[in-house]
Amino acid sequence: MARFQLELVSPERLLLSRAVEMVVIPAAEGEMGVLPGHAPMIVALRGGVISVRDGGQESDRLFVAGGFAEIGPERVTVLAEEATPVAEISRAAADVRVREAEEHYLALAAEGSPEKREAAMERLLAMRAMQDAAQAA
Repeated sequence: MARFQLELVSPERLLLSRAVEMVVIPAAEGEMGVLPGHAPMIVALRGGVISVRDGGQESDRLFVAGGFAEIGPERVTVLAEEATPVAEISRAAADVRVREAEEHYLALAAEGSPEKREAAMERLLAMRAMQDAAQAA
């Protein structure tokens, strides 16, 4: 089967760099499957799980808290705000992150600007996606 190069980069490190058959990314507009030869585009990511497929089956699952993906026919580069292999996410840590994001959002609800509230809500939704990924693992 045809393959393309996938690179997943977070501010801390390069998490993945190898040839893969397919990747499913959590684009802002919804889940998006990418195969070799895909039309070039840049998409915003929401919090969710990136699923990498190799050999006809899922080989990796990585949580991202947002970012961007640059997609081309032979290469996909994901620039994530935060990225963690799903297997390394603990349920307890995810629960704490959701509570912190909820508290931050509630603190901004009364006094924050609409832009700050929207950013806080996006963070809360990303942390809930992390919590869901931890529970499914």
